[in-house]
Amino acid sequence: MNKKRIKELLAQLREEVRDTDVDDDLKQLMGKLDDDIRGAIDDNADLDAVIDRAKELEANFATNHPTAERVVREVIDLLVRIGI
Repeated sequence: MNKKRIKELLAQLREEVRDTDVDDDLKQLMGKLDDDIRGAIDDNADLDAVIDRAKELEANFATNHPTAERVVREVIDLLVRIGI
């Protein structure tokens, strides 16, 4: 269930990024994070680096993209809880 929710949140985050004015570097970071999270979910990989990148992305979104920040925070919380 939590893995499914993470995938739903990633889709929501991709949509949010696509629909807002986000610079190319942030879009690239989002794409990398998306790939890393999907890989971690599918391969049960270590999440420390993925969570650190997610926190970096969350900080970047904090001021200008509060909806995206909230979604990233929820993804982080779920990743920590399920301990992939």
